[in-house]
Amino acid sequence: MNVNASIEGFCRDCLVEAGRAERRCRSCGSPRLLHHDELATLSIAHIDCDAFYAAVEKRDNPELQNKPLIIGGGKRGVVSTACYIARINGVRSAMPMFKALEACPDAIVIKPNMEKYAGVGRQVREKMLALTPMVEPLSIDEAFLDLSGTERLHGATPAYVLARFAREMEEEIGITASVGLSYCKFLAKIASDIDKPRGFSVIGKAEALTFLAEKPVTAIWGVGKAFSATLAKDGIRTISQLQRMEREDLMRRYGTMGERLYSLSRGEDPRRVKPRAEAKSVSSETTFDSDIADFDELVPVLRGLSERVSARLKGKEIAGRTVVLKLKTADFRTRTRNRQLRNPTRLADRIFSAGLDMLKREADGTRFRLLGIGVSELTDAAKADPQDLVDTLSHKRALAEGAVDSLRAKYGRTAVETGYTFGRGKRPSRNSK
Repeated sequence: MNVNASIEGFCRDCLVEAGRAERRCRSCGSPRLLHHDELATLSIAHIDCDAFYAAVEKRDNPELQNKPLIIGGGKRGVVSTACYIARINGVRSAMPMFKALEACPDAIVIKPNMEKYAGVGRQVREKMLALTPMVEPLSIDEAFLDLSGTERLHGATPAYVLARFAREMEEEIGITASVGLSYCKFLAKIASDIDKPRGFSVIGKAEALTFLAEKPVTAIWGVGKAFSATLAKDGIRTISQLQRMEREDLMRRYGTMGERLYSLSRGEDPRRVKPRAEAKSVSSETTFDSDIADFDELVPVLRGLSERVSARLKGKEIAGRTVVLKLKTADFRTRTRNRQLRNPTRLADRIFSAGLDMLKREADGTRFRLLGIGVSELTDAAKADPQDLVDTLSHKRALAEGAVDSLRAKYGRTAVETGYTFGRGKRPSRNSK
C-alpha cells in the first residue's frame, strides 16, 4: 500500500485509509482513527513501550493479564514499573515497595528479570532500526526516531509506518507501545505520553503554541520539583506565562536555563536525533533487605559492586575518569559523592580504592539501605590505566586483576574471590543491578 500525502487519515488497527468525517473504520469498525492536518509532513517520533517490564511478564503468564502487577525488589526495594491496573490504584515507578503495597495491597510482586527484558528490548530496537538508522535510544524500551526521507523506502508516510510498527509490536513481540509524532524531539516526547497505553498522538507546528500554553512549566524538559518551585516563587506556573516573556529577561533571571525556557515554551527545539547514543556512565547498586551501618559490612559489598562495574567496562572496551559513590539512608535520603582520577580506569582495584576513600567519610554510624558505585566521563579503553611511576605496585595489581579476569572467564565469577569478598558480605539484598 502506497500511502501518500493526500490521504486524510487511516485506521490504526487495520491501516485502511479513513476520511476526516469518519468516526469508525469502514473496514474493521475500530474507533482508533488517526487524523491530523500535518499528518503527512511530520517525521520526528518518540516511541515508548507501555509498562514494559510488566507487559513482558503478562505476555509470558496470561494468568496475570487482568491483575495488578508490580515489578520490584521485595518489601524493602522500590517499584521498577507497574502495570496500568496498579497505576490506577496509585502505584508509581521509584515508589518504595511498602508504600506501593499500601496503595495496592492486592498487587502481585515479581522481581525484575533484566536478562529477559534486555532480550525483548533488543527485539524492539531491531524493529526500530528496520524503519530508519536514525534511532536514538533513551532506555531499554524507548527511543527517538527520525524518519525524514524514508517515504520512498517504505512506500508510506512516517505516520503510517509508525502505526504499522505499533501493530507489528503487538502481533510479533506481544507488547504494546505508544507513539508521539511531531516536528521536534521535545513535542514528540510530550505527545507519546498523551494517550497511553497504545497511544498515537500528533502535535504539529500550527498548534504548538496553543497546545503548550495551557501546560504547567513542569512539562518542559529539565524543569523538576526544585526549579518549578523557584519559578513559582517568581509567579510563573504555566507555559503561557513564559511565552509572554522576553528572552533577555528569562536569561537574566535563570541563566542558560532561561534560554531553554524561552525556546521550548515556543516549541523550538533544534536538537537532532542522534543514533546510537553512548552511555554517560556505568554503575551497579544494591538495596539491602535490612539497613547496614557497620563500615566493615559495607566494604565487601562495595568491592563486589566495583568488580561488576569493572567487568562491564572491560566488556564494552571503555573506561571512566570519575568514580561516583551512591548511598541511600534509611529515611530515603540519597548521598552522591564524586572522585575524579588522574587517568581514566576500568580496573576494579582503582574503582574500589576511590570508592572506599569516599565511603570512609560517609560511614559515620548512619544506617544505609542502598549502596552503589559507578564511573562517568567515559572514554575509549586505550586511554585507561597507564603505568603509574609513583605507585609502582599499581602495575602489578593490574596484571593480577587481568589474571583473575581470565580465570573467571574460564571457570565462572565465583572461581576466584578477593580477601574483601571471600566469605563476607553475604547478607541477602534485593533490587541488585
